[in-house]
Amino acid sequence: MMSSRALLAGLCLATISTASLAAPAARLAKPTEKDWRTPAPDTILVIDTNKGRVLVELIPEVAPNHVARLRELTRAGVYDGRTFFRVIDRFMAQTGDPRDTGEGGTDKPNLKAEFTFRRGTETPFVAMAAPAGLQVGYLKSLPVVSQAWSWSDVTSDKKVAAWGTYCPGVVGMARDEDNNSANSQFFLMRQPYPSLDKRYTAFGRVISGLDVVRSIKTGEPVPAPQDLMRRVRLLSDIPEGERPKVRLIDPKGPWFAAETKRLRALKGADFSVCDIEPPVRIG
Repeated sequence: MMSSRALLAGLCLATISTASLAAPAARLAKPTEKDWRTPAPDTILVIDTNKGRVLVELIPEVAPNHVARLRELTRAGVYDGRTFFRVIDRFMAQTGDPRDTGEGGTDKPNLKAEFTFRRGTETPFVAMAAPAGLQVGYLKSLPVVSQAWSWSDVTSDKKVAAWGTYCPGVVGMARDEDNNSANSQFFLMRQPYPSLDKRYTAFGRVISGLDVVRSIKTGEPVPAPQDLMRRVRLLSDIPEGERPKVRLIDPKGPWFAAETKRLRALKGADFSVCDIEPPVRIG
């Protein structure tokens, strides 16, 4: 997802588990009022495409510099009118290039990779499972894999390494072969692709409009006419009277715990952090 021709050229779609693509069974319970949280409006990216609206929650805790860049370019209008120039079914949709070719960027300096972050006691991470000495769970709307917390006993900062994992809807930054070459291009996952973990900076997740992302015209490159982002704004920059009200499920709440328990019992060894589909309310 890079100067796009370099983008994941060597990765194989066979890494996708057919089990993880299966839709989970219908939920047995509805969230109650105490299960919801209201995100900060400057962490919600509102992407109006020709196919419909997509909402993304930005997660500065995992990639502060990448989130800052997205906010800066969004407010400068760089993303308005940008096409989805490289879209692969069962994989991802790539956009954010001022040239709309996959070879461009802005005059801003490239970003240093934020493939992992340090998880401390203050990090709002909620563990769901502990496979093979790791922990998997959620940080807000982002599925995350982390070293087991026991490793904090032997680290100098008393924290552990963690990273966003590429479930459907996760948003990552495109780059060239150089790990530190991300600039403006980003991609939205159409399906899970764990081979990207710790190789591309994950900084957010689609919380509404994944069906829109999956409806975007495919191609490498996408043939004309290409689908596009007509307008991209931060929720905080939308006038109050036009601003949608967004509420997200809280991973720390009882609904999330109950849904995790239900799905783990249902799927057994096939259970994946990608099986959770956190509800959203938009009014």
